[in-house]
Amino acid sequence: MGRIFLSAGHGGFENGVRDPGVVAGGTTEAQEMIRIRDLVLSELRSRGFQVVAVPDDLSQIQTLDWINTYSHPGDVAVELQTGGSSNPSIRGVTVFYIAHNPERKGDAELLLWSVLRRVPQFPSRGVKPDTHTGLGRLVFCRWIAVPSLYIEIGYLTNPSDRAILQSRRRDIATGLADGIAAWVKSEHINPAQPLPPGTRVYGSIGIRINAQTYGEKGILVNGNSYIPIDLADRLGIDLSQLARVRRIRYNNIVYIKAIDLRSFGIAVSWDNPNRSVVLRSISRLYSDQIDRIMGSGYTTQVQLIVFLKAENPDAATQFPQIAKLYREESMIEGINYDIAFCQMCLETDFLKFGGIVRPEQHNFAGLGAVGGSSEIASFSSPREGIRAHIQHLKAYASNEPIVQEIVDPRFNYVTRGVAPSVYQLGGRWSDDPQYGDRIVALVRRLYEMSGLL
Repeated sequence: MGRIFLSAGHGGFENGVRDPGVVAGGTTEAQEMIRIRDLVLSELRSRGFQVVAVPDDLSQIQTLDWINTYSHPGDVAVELQTGGSSNPSIRGVTVFYIAHNPERKGDAELLLWSVLRRVPQFPSRGVKPDTHTGLGRLVFCRWIAVPSLYIEIGYLTNPSDRAILQSRRRDIATGLADGIAAWVKSEHINPAQPLPPGTRVYGSIGIRINAQTYGEKGILVNGNSYIPIDLADRLGIDLSQLARVRRIRYNNIVYIKAIDLRSFGIAVSWDNPNRSVVLRSISRLYSDQIDRIMGSGYTTQVQLIVFLKAENPDAATQFPQIAKLYREESMIEGINYDIAFCQMCLETDFLKFGGIVRPEQHNFAGLGAVGGSSEIASFSSPREGIRAHIQHLKAYASNEPIVQEIVDPRFNYVTRGVAPSVYQLGGRWSDDPQYGDRIVALVRRLYEMSGLL
């Protein structure tokens, strides 16, 4: 039976300074997660499991490297986090797993069920692939060599969840221990497969690239598809960019995890009937640069609506024309409507709002007012609000003249053309330096749902 690596996933140390993570209600994420982690540690050890606590003075990257250095095939890793939101009504428990991995999804469901069985006062937010996070991936799920899960235990910014975290620590820890123990016990080795010591390789798998069958086989390791690294060259990926991509050697061939190629413009899926990993180059989208604000979108109105309703089934009822309006207003000004629509989803939490912006203000992009007012801008109709959003994007992205009458109240305060890439909106449109990354992550998710990735 393998070991269990537990990380109290607060911010660790960056540049010698402890990052407390989420701060709310007189406590911090670091304090709460370390306390729960220590209880889980004791509970699992009392049941005879080997458990390793990841040091709390490591940065995020150091944590990943530390686990990869000291873990072995057969081990598992779990990161404990708590959520935070500007909307204090958001609460609940979520377990994240690496996308497109049915085995890891099952492990996540087991862990979530175990926690909620012990602490039913927590609402369930379900299990989700890591592509559904703000940045479109979780490095804890992707860059760790052994199977790993990432659990968000309530929201520290919600008073009810915070009270549960502080008053039911032992019950939470017992639920976590139940789920982790069941997960570890369910892991098994296929005795018919000749294996290097401890490595669970479940046989060879087929590889298809752009609808063509590739002559060489991949392998399935710990439920993840691995492909020969030689394929990186065939797919046009610079190997120097793969520095942090996990490599393994099996039968004297070096393999890389297929899912890691998604960051390089390769669509990755699994063909279960044919036991094959399917790779598809999406150079058309990426050659046009997915981050460029000026340009054209790729989706249809229906695809935008489906994407929106997947996160908020009531959105289309509240704003039935919003996809149509975003496409129309964006095309008039030459803006990529996929980017604009995804930015709206980020700013309004898929039209759930819940922050300082009210639906009746028709402010879909968090635009501020002028004259030193602390109020945000309001618009007379959804179309006017969307038009202001598109004009503000164009102000940042281009020096081209505005086609329609300017309704954006802060248009003249933008230095024209300073941010042609959505990545350059970080620290400008928002104080979040990863603001652009979050928008691009949503665009990628939109394209996945629409069959474009």
